[in-house]
Amino acid sequence: MYLGWIIMGAIMLASWLVSQRLQSKFDKYSKLHLQNNMSGAEIAQKMLDDHGIRDVRVISTPGRLTDHYNPADKTVNLSEAVYNQRNAAAAAVAAHEVGHAVQHNVAYSWLTMRSKLVPVVSFASNIIQWVLLAGVLLINTFPQLLLIGIVLFALTTLFAFITLPVEYDASNRALAWLENKRMLTREEHDGSKDALKWAARTYVVAAIGSLGTLLYYVMIYMGRRE
Repeated sequence: MYLGWIIMGAIMLASWLVSQRLQSKFDKYSKLHLQNNMSGAEIAQKMLDDHGIRDVRVISTPGRLTDHYNPADKTVNLSEAVYNQRNAAAAAVAAHEVGHAVQHNVAYSWLTMRSKLVPVVSFASNIIQWVLLAGVLLINTFPQLLLIGIVLFALTTLFAFITLPVEYDASNRALAWLENKRMLTREEHDGSKDALKWAARTYVVAAIGSLGTLLYYVMIYMGRRE
């Protein structure tokens, strides 16, 4: 049991450290103004146009680091800062989100798989904490409940790991386009690459954290009194 708490503590610490590093990187590259003077929205639109994608809209969404691609309504949602600003960080995020739109357009297999899991994972996420809590409390009288919780949590863990190739591929597509189209200077491109590298690491830590949590509950289930 103590080993489980140690693992959880280590994962939480790693997540915090990566998050802080990501924040510092984006703050740094937000000060690196683009020589082409293009905003994140303009970069996103140009990347869509260059890939022949005409049915995806680029819109602004409230918040910070709330950027995402929505395959349901085909929108590239950029946070207000990314949408309006003209720096290396904004360029990186905008191009990355369009990378997801490109994946959708070419039916990238990992994205397709991830999209199919979304309804199941959304349902599991809504009830999983209660199932696991009840399962732990009733471990000696109704161990099957914890097992159900473990299966549900395993689905969310699988989702987290499937997300990794999706995110890395979107970044690779973004960086390749930025370089091939000579959108950025070498310094700006290096900054964008560094920012996306740290953004990707947050997904790695999240996946490892999910796996660690899953193993923790498996240890509880395996260690139950018969």
